[in-house]
Amino acid sequence: MLSVIYNGIQIEVLCIKVVREGAGEVEERYSRQMLFAPIGEAGQRKLMDSAVCIVGMGALGTVLANHMVRAGVGHVRLVDRDYVEKSNLQRQMLFDEDDVEQVYPKVVAAEKKLKKINSSIRVEAIVADVTALNIEALLEGMDLVLDGTDNFQTRFLLNDACFKFGIPFTYGGAVSSRGMSAIFVPGQTPCLRCFIKTGDSGGQTCDMIGVIAPIVDMVASYQAVEAMKYLVGDEKKRRKSLVTFDIWQNQYFEMKLGEPDKNCPCCQLKEYPALEPDAENTVLSLCGRETIQMAGIGSLDLVLWRDRLAQAAVKVSLNPFLLKAELPEGERLVLFADGRVLVQGTDDFVRAKTLYARYIGL
Repeated sequence: MLSVIYNGIQIEVLCIKVVREGAGEVEERYSRQMLFAPIGEAGQRKLMDSAVCIVGMGALGTVLANHMVRAGVGHVRLVDRDYVEKSNLQRQMLFDEDDVEQVYPKVVAAEKKLKKINSSIRVEAIVADVTALNIEALLEGMDLVLDGTDNFQTRFLLNDACFKFGIPFTYGGAVSSRGMSAIFVPGQTPCLRCFIKTGDSGGQTCDMIGVIAPIVDMVASYQAVEAMKYLVGDEKKRRKSLVTFDIWQNQYFEMKLGEPDKNCPCCQLKEYPALEPDAENTVLSLCGRETIQMAGIGSLDLVLWRDRLAQAAVKVSLNPFLLKAELPEGERLVLFADGRVLVQGTDDFVRAKTLYARYIGL
């Protein structure tokens, strides 16, 4: 029996009629994809019955979402904690200058675009910081997770949660003109921790050495095609390796996944260290952007805080999703309803905590 998701509503009562009446639309929309023999009509139906979660709606995430929605994946959940800025437009394909002007959260802006691309599937936007406390709820009901993040702390969290709950995880990373990608499947492959032991790295980031858009598109496309192979069930063609490449230097390397590390705390010892709530993670530096995130201690009434901060801030602006306040000291505060506060204009933890305490309180 076919379940059709239309505008977030699951239709099953008139299933036979819906299949017959909707067949022409399905064939027209996905005709070229269905002509591709490894997918065909059966594979298309599997895609339409699938659910994926994309964590991170930046450079990689927007390309991943575009591919999943255009391919007809029935339920696409988008999760991100950030909002659209002008520097995003060079490589984050779903955003435009209006999104910057409106200060939309990335998932909200992406959802608006994606629903115009394919209104027959369910696109779900969640403005949230992914943590050990909410990761299980965010992954509930998902068949596969796609990594659109920009830091290993969150990647390890996704890796550990996916292997604990038995959900495949497509990893991708891009910086400068370099990229890498792999798909990790619980019970069949090693996990990310078998290859990368720690995320406590002061390594290069896009904010330090830049990134060009083509490498983003290529990495996300590698992720997307492996996701499609998994969702349609073409296990024999699924890549069993981690690829790395530099498109400027014309370099390409492939490393077989091989056997898991017998001492891996995730896929072998089943300890899942990233899933243990860590008090230190309530304060985070966001990828070299002179931004410190304070997790806060509870939800925030943004209208109430607009009125409070208006008495001390140079400028305050509010939209339905977040509140921005420019401070006399030169930094900016960005408040979210879930309690998170970004202190922008500094990468000094002490300075950020001081400003947070001064204007928000502890």
